[in-house]
Amino acid sequence: MTQAPIHKTMTASDWALLIALSVVWGGSFLFVGIAVKELPPLTIVASRVVMGAAALLIVLRIVSVHLPRTRQAWGAFLGMSILNNVIPFTLIVWGQSHIASGLASILNATTPLFTVIVAHYLTADEHLTGQKFAGVIVGFLGVAVMIGAAALTSWDTSILAQLAILGAALSYGFSGVFGRRFKTMGIPPLATAAGQVTVSSVLLLPVALIVDRPWTLAMPSTEAILSLVALGLVSTAFAYLIFFRLLARAGATNVGLVTFLIPVSAILLGVLILGETLAVRHFAGMALIGAGLILIDGRAMAAVSARFSGKRLATRGNG
Repeated sequence: MTQAPIHKTMTASDWALLIALSVVWGGSFLFVGIAVKELPPLTIVASRVVMGAAALLIVLRIVSVHLPRTRQAWGAFLGMSILNNVIPFTLIVWGQSHIASGLASILNATTPLFTVIVAHYLTADEHLTGQKFAGVIVGFLGVAVMIGAAALTSWDTSILAQLAILGAALSYGFSGVFGRRFKTMGIPPLATAAGQVTVSSVLLLPVALIVDRPWTLAMPSTEAILSLVALGLVSTAFAYLIFFRLLARAGATNVGLVTFLIPVSAILLGVLILGETLAVRHFAGMALIGAGLILIDGRAMAAVSARFSGKRLATRGNG
């Protein structure tokens, strides 16, 4: 079966999908911000993965994609579920119970910084270049600006919450490297998404039932319940469908641009709906993290270099 060609240059429809993905994933910080006011973190995370898994398994049935049955595949799903769902989802939700959703989204945008570091040490073909190393330094300088000098003298809950979000980003970095094995194993991306979220449900649901005993909690508001549903169905299941469609059309490098857009969506939603405010240092830190991501991405620098080289050659030709 022939595959559709990957668009090296993003089309208008590709950009529309990318923006939609950024809103859907950025919206997860909004939904968590609403739900965490009434529900404990483990209940929120377990609800997210259970609903996401159920929806993705239905989609697999519709498109006639089957989950593998080998022990090797489910062992890989277990590793991916821990690194890509269990650890980061739990840390992010706990962190958002103490800091604004916009701030959490900015800190989560450091995922590519951690990914290039992890890939440097754990892969043979993704070593740090000088430009990527500079991007990592600039990005983490942005993190330092955001957290502030208070971290040097006191460790309050806010600082611990920010470190929790960074821990989630680090876990995502490991999952990005770990997830490379699914391609060599021949497992379709949609099956990978469904498999890992299914395993996450099996791991998290019993823990949430034992620790939170959700049947003893006060009945959450309609707003909180709708946020949980949106988190599971929209920001998890639907987001994966957009992600893999865009991945097939535009390629992994172009999909990576969503990293730049998610904080924008999350901040706007947090300000407009939750009434959140961010300090000047948070925006300064976001600018530095963005600069670091641009250096790591490399395309903007390459375009500037090519344009400069073209002008220099034109000048020589005219001379």
